[in-house]
Amino acid sequence: MIAARKSLDGLSAGLMLILCACWGMQQVAIKIAAPGVGTILQTGVRSLIAALLVAALMLLRGTAFFGRDATLWPGVAAGLLFALEFLCVAVGLNHTTASHMVVFLYTAPIFTVLGLHWLVPGEHLRLGQWLGILIAFGGIGLAFSAGFEEHGSTSTLIGDGLGILAGVLWAATTILIRRSSLSEAAPTKTLLYQLGVSALVVLPLAAAMGQFGAVSMTPVIWASMVFQSVVVTFASYLAWFWILRRYLASRVSVFSFLTPLFGVGFGVLLLNETVGVRFATGAALVLGGIVLVNVKRSPQPVPV
Repeated sequence: MIAARKSLDGLSAGLMLILCACWGMQQVAIKIAAPGVGTILQTGVRSLIAALLVAALMLLRGTAFFGRDATLWPGVAAGLLFALEFLCVAVGLNHTTASHMVVFLYTAPIFTVLGLHWLVPGEHLRLGQWLGILIAFGGIGLAFSAGFEEHGSTSTLIGDGLGILAGVLWAATTILIRRSSLSEAAPTKTLLYQLGVSALVVLPLAAAMGQFGAVSMTPVIWASMVFQSVVVTFASYLAWFWILRRYLASRVSVFSFLTPLFGVGFGVLLLNETVGVRFATGAALVLGGIVLVNVKRSPQPVPV
């Protein structure tokens, strides 16, 4: 069967803007809740809550949990990659700032387009689009270069390295979904695999580290956990999978370069971070790079 993935249109671009804002806020929300809930425990709890919400949605829709669709092992693999990605984020945020983490995590589009370019028919990028990727990535580096100079400690470098590893794992998850039977599975089923496996892996780890016994909730921390669990991990990820099934993954993934900009914007509002001319210049380069990558061309059929 041949299915056509499209380039970005107005609907997908608008939806991606909303998703990028949510994802940019996530790292700030984790930092806000960290004094009362360990970062690893946060990961496990939000995965569990979102998994239950997805399961309830599947029951309401009458979507089968099991079937002979060859998704079990790809689903387990995607879940393990998902769990490892967010473990890297959780541990990394104990060593680096939210701004650093969001920048390095969102190197994922670079690794995604490289993998898709070689592995998935119809995902090849033109020279101008590669140039757009380079410009966007350079813009992110410029926007945060001052911060990197100020926080170049050994601890920060550990956190930054874990952020890059999380980006690689995220890219690997995207490629696995596109290259396996999960590409045509219901988004709810794909997400349930990721969330369920993540909860099974991360919650025992958080318990072993004693994080269940060090919980101290406040209204702000409750709000952070609800946002992480319901808005980001449940609603935004469902929307993300819906987009992946209909649009070329390389175009969509590169659009997420906007997320670090939203992340720093929320950091300014909520964590009193400061930005200057260097950041504004970097932001302009990021937007310019995204425009280059998403120049429309006739969609090519993708074998699935």
